[in-house]
Amino acid sequence: MCAARSGDRPVRRPFLLAPLLVLLPAACTAAPGPGADDPAGAKTPAGDRRRPRPGADWQWQLSGRLDTSVDVPVHDIDGFDHSKGTVAKLHRDGRKAICCLSTGAWEDFRPDADDFPASVIGRGNGWEGERRLDIRRTDVLEPLMARRLDMCREKGFDAVEPDDMDGYRDRTGFPLTADDQLRCNRLLARLAHERGMAVGLKNDLDQIPEPVDDFDFAADEQCAPYDECAEPTPFVEADKAVFHVEYELTTDRFCADSRRLELSSLLKKYEPDAWRRAC
Repeated sequence: MCAARSGDRPVRRPFLLAPLLVLLPAACTAAPGPGADDPAGAKTPAGDRRRPRPGADWQWQLSGRLDTSVDVPVHDIDGFDHSKGTVAKLHRDGRKAICCLSTGAWEDFRPDADDFPASVIGRGNGWEGERRLDIRRTDVLEPLMARRLDMCREKGFDAVEPDDMDGYRDRTGFPLTADDQLRCNRLLARLAHERGMAVGLKNDLDQIPEPVDDFDFAADEQCAPYDECAEPTPFVEADKAVFHVEYELTTDRFCADSRRLELSSLLKKYEPDAWRRAC
């Protein structure tokens, strides 16, 4: 989910774990940033690309007027909805900007929606206006996703949060396998890195630790109710941040574990506006 719209939202979990109710819902020159001793980012062997470190504070805002007064070093925002000027302002304030965009689902409200052929568009993913993509068709999807990542680069984003990276676990309309998903996710990581941006693994906990070397951080929604919050530990052990969001549990139900596991955890609304409670 990288674009929040009005309406109720389901718990974003695989069909095999919980019913997905149909209610609703990534290279630029690197901007100056913190050094290796700053949790907002550490230099990687790739040069100017930086990865957020465990414990980095952050904000995830996908709806409402962007509140840049939230004093955190990392802001994760919708890549389509925000301009180069917005990213530049975050940089002037000493912040890093993550470009959130869907890479595994077609969204009928995006400006490039008509560029996706019907042959790669499958079943709905539980969010209004969204349908799963046939991630096996990299011949079709690679140039489309490359253009989206070009957009992130041109706007000056430092990193990418690709969404819908675990479709193989859902009913997509396509016979997707774990190998298909891993191949696609690694392709997205390569495309982001080629454009000078860091990139995160979103929600695909079952395949960890295989993708750890390919990604610069991880992001997960609602691991606590499923006792899965230890799954991204290999990222933390590799000195890479794990950005974590809960929607339903109060902070006293998950923050102690989050601190122990060195997760960067937030309580957010299902429509992630500026409101947040951090652990």
